[in-house]
This record gives sequence, C-alpha cells and structure tokens, in this order.
Amino acid sequence: MADVARTAGVSVATVSKVVNNKDGISPARTQHVRQVIADLGYEASLGAQSLRSGKSGVLGMLVAEFEPFSTELLKGAGAAIKKTDYELLAYSGKGGSAQTPDWERKHLSRLSGTLIDGAVIVTPTGGESSFAIPVVAIDPHLGTSSLPTVRCDSYTGAVTATNHLLSLGHRRIGFLGGRQGLQSSTEREAGFRDAMAAAGVDVRPEYFGEGGYQPELSIEPATRILTSPQPPTAIFAANDLSAIQVINVAESLGLSVPEDLSVVGFDNVPDAALFRIPLTTMAQPLQEMGALALHMLDDIIAGRETVTNIIMPTHLVVRASCAPPTSP
Repeated sequence: MADVARTAGVSVATVSKVVNNKDGISPARTQHVRQVIADLGYEASLGAQSLRSGKSGVLGMLVAEFEPFSTELLKGAGAAIKKTDYELLAYSGKGGSAQTPDWERKHLSRLSGTLIDGAVIVTPTGGESSFAIPVVAIDPHLGTSSLPTVRCDSYTGAVTATNHLLSLGHRRIGFLGGRQGLQSSTEREAGFRDAMAAAGVDVRPEYFGEGGYQPELSIEPATRILTSPQPPTAIFAANDLSAIQVINVAESLGLSVPEDLSVVGFDNVPDAALFRIPLTTMAQPLQEMGALALHMLDDIIAGRETVTNIIMPTHLVVRASCAPPTSP
C-alpha cells in the first residue's frame, strides 16, 4: 500500500479506503488509485483480507499427491470454479501422504480460517466429519462419516469388469486390490468376489493381492501372483496405475499382454489410453466428479439446498489389453 500511495501521490489511508471500497474518496481519485494499483500489479494479501472480512474468497482442493486420478478431478474443479465467485487453490502435502492416516486434518488446519473458505478433499482417510470449514469428500473413507460425498459406483463397476473377463472365457482370474479403508477399495473387491461367485468360479488365495492404488506397491503382489505354480490368465486391478504396473511386471517375466495375460484397470485416467498397450478399464467420469464436488461445496457455503451424496455410474472401455485365454 505504501508503494501505491507513493506512486499515486496520496496517503496510505486513501489507498486503504479505495482497496476496501470505503466512502469519502472522490470518483476521480478512486479511479486514479485503482489505475496505479493495476499498473503495479498490486494484490491484497489473502491472509490479511480474510482477517478483515472473515472470508478469503478461495476454495481448496486437497489431495494426498498429484497423480493422474487427482489431476483429472482437478481439471473438473478448475472448470467449475469459473461459474462461482471463488478462486481455487490446489494443495498437496509432503510425499507419502496417501499412506498417512488422517492426513487431511493436518493439511486443513494449515489452510482453513485464513486461506480457504471450504475444501474438497480427495480420498480422505479419516472417518470424522467435524472440520472448521465446510468440506466435501471425493472417494471417502469407509465408515460412519457424514461428510457430503461424491463417488462412483465402484461395486457395479467391479462386477462389470470381472464379467468382461469371464465373458472372454477366463476362469483363472486374479485381483489386485486398492487402499485399505477406502470405500472404493472395499466395494471393488466385493464386486469382484460376487461376480466370480455368481459365475461359479472360485477366487484362489494365491491370485489375490493388494496394491494400495500405488504403482510401486503393486510390484510385489503382481510378481507373486504371476509366479504362482499355475498363474492366472487375467488380472483385474483396482485402478489403472496398478494395472499398468501389472503389465510391466508380466512383461519382465516374459509374458505377453494380452496373449498370455489379460488385464483390466479402473478409472480411465489418460495414462490408460496412452500406454504402449492401451488398457481396458472401467471409466469413472472424473472431471465431472470434480466439478460436482466443487459446486456442492459452493452450495453448502451459500446455504443453498443441494444433494450431499452423489454416486456416479461407470462404463467399460474396451482396449487392447484383453483377449480370450490361450490356455484353459
């Protein structure tokens, strides 16, 4: 403000009144000060602004890490924010947050009150619903939390993915699960098991592993499954990045995809289509989910009526990573 006042030839008090839309300054002088502000690229401090007004004018989107799934959600939220009076802040803590229980509470404590007026949290790990600011969760923790949520129909998607492999003739089908505690992970495992049971096909323990939705955590279980005495002819992985890692492991073991092994993922992130063997996957409407969560948060803050639990459908995208088995 001192720089603006010096350049405009007015007092700091005059600049303060102009910035805060106070009366007592002539229109001509107000216009002159605003022009100087624009020329200097002056912006009010979000922290100071929120201390004065109690509002920052910013909504946050908190993710455990920036990876393809959360990036697609952010694209949707970024498009949706244009239809609101807010700006959008994307925030991730230090690497490894995805495996840290209740990571979102620590991050919210840093941002709420001064930097953001509300937050969309992607895959929160905690079950609590008490926060200092309004919160909407995408792909929430499994439990009794009453947070407003946006998620996909993971159960039905898993049934569809498994039935696709069964329809190709596969009976030795493995499963690489997601992150413990997340509702999506639990539902995808349940959908896989129920589809196998409905087809009268046993789920073999040696074909089962947990990749935690993380490529690096998927290497060991994928290797163990594919080196079992009678390896599966197909694997359904709970997300695309784990499915891609399954293909990498299979090729390192001398297997060809889809000739020796069919692989299905979940999410339909851009990497799935761009991978050297385009991945068959269950598509979530990720950008739409990000936009819906942002609009829901805006409605909650404004006190407007809104649906607070949205479940989005999925659909099968068939690509080159699946084929009928070459051996029974």
